[in-house]
Amino acid sequence: ADLFDGIVMAEQRFHGEGYQEGLAEGSHAGMAEGRRCGALHGARMGSEVGCYLGFALTWHCLLQKCTDEKNSKKMKALDSLIGMIQKFPYEDPTYDKLQEDLERIRGKFKQVCSMLNIQSDFRIGTERSSLAF
Repeated sequence: ADLFDGIVMAEQRFHGEGYQEGLAEGSHAGMAEGRRCGALHGARMGSEVGCYLGFALTWHCLLQKCTDEKNSKKMKALDSLIGMIQKFPYEDPTYDKLQEDLERIRGKFKQVCSMLNIQSDFRIGTERSSLAF
């Protein structure tokens, strides 16, 4: 009876073994894909925020010498943008307001660009290449 039992139950046993192997392989592949995707999106976000910071620091230096009221408002907006970027939690991917803070930074960046009369997508002439975020 044990000989036939092994034959009859073989399909169920192979199904269970296949499921376990598939689960382990899928788990491993999912982790690798998740890491790759996270690194890619993290690099994009870091590049975007870094671009904003470089832009803000450069304009802050350029406008420091001018002391009229119009430039004073621009400097305050630049200071605010720089402060927001410096408080941005780069090291904490589990921060629950990451996207909200990034949207605030983007909004402040667009406001500063408007004040400086600069296109916020940095299009150069009629070329298609741009740094649009």
